Amino acid sequence: MNEPALTLTQLRFLASAAGAAPSLHNSQPWRFAPAPDSSGLRVYLDRSRAVPLTDPDGRALHISVGAALFNLRLAALRLGRDPEVALLPDPGEADLAAEIRLSRPAPSAPPFGPDLFEAIRYRHSSRRPFSNRDVPEAVLGELTAAASGEGAVLSPLEEDGVRRVLALTTDAERRTGADLARMAETRSWLRLEEQAADGIPAAALGPRDHDARVPMRGFTRRTLPTTPPERFEALPQLAVLTTHGDTPADWLRAGQAMQRVWLLATTRGLRASVLHQAVEWPDTRWGLRDPAEGVGHVQLVLRLGYGPPGPATPRRPVDETLDLTDHRAASAAGEASC
Repeated sequence: MNEPALTLTQLRFLASAAGAAPSLHNSQPWRFAPAPDSSGLRVYLDRSRAVPLTDPDGRALHISVGAALFNLRLAALRLGRDPEVALLPDPGEADLAAEIRLSRPAPSAPPFGPDLFEAIRYRHSSRRPFSNRDVPEAVLGELTAAASGEGAVLSPLEEDGVRRVLALTTDAERRTGADLARMAETRSWLRLEEQAADGIPAAALGPRDHDARVPMRGFTRRTLPTTPPERFEALPQLAVLTTHGDTPADWLRAGQAMQRVWLLATTRGLRASVLHQAVEWPDTRWGLRDPAEGVGHVQLVLRLGYGPPGPATPRRPVDETLDLTDHRAASAAGEASC
């Protein structure tokens, strides 16, 4: 038995949950529209919100939209509907990232183990120092299984791997800091004094590492007075997320895997942030690979640990991300035919 068409309230609920996903520089590069029969949603890339110098091939753009898609799947389950996802369903529509049909009732058994929906509102990037407490192997195993469930591989790193990735990230951060065009692009997403619906507020920037061990992204050329340097963990817990392929569909899968891992980590009391710098340069991204792990394409580096939660970042209003033009037209036509 098919579920009824989605109501306006349900459509807004779905878009709101999806819009709480993480994205590069909090650019929120997504938009949504109901399917023609209102039985689901279409998820689009919003290229007007891309970060082209930092992300020239659109990898981070797709990963961000993939994270929103995973939130959308969780919200659908909360509505009692089974999300059926088709990635890149129409080659003729390059910006149509996915279509999610919601015409069937949700399965009786939760598909993701713990209820991850509630974690959406508590998941924030934390660019603050974490404690030196180790993440338990059992928790790392859960996170690895979560990534596998989305077709990706999460590899927690041992000490040698951590030091190698930190060195590559430091090199990439240095090169980005010397690139005036990239720094100008990054600074364009800062929202230090204004009230905004996107971008990075001052409270979310975080400090730099006093001992220069953990290369957090420098959003400005100098440390802001409100964020003096602090001492970070001696050896951070890092994990690389890889996919077997390196196509837009793989990037969308990586985004879903990242969000599933991040939400599960949140339910386990962990904080996380993304060390993205080394992915942004082709040679340092290649260096992130561990040949011993076999063929794979590194899509991002996660830093995990126990520490203070990151602050909430602003979100675009649903009215900006949800296009209801066709839905309203169909509703008006239906009323006129009555």
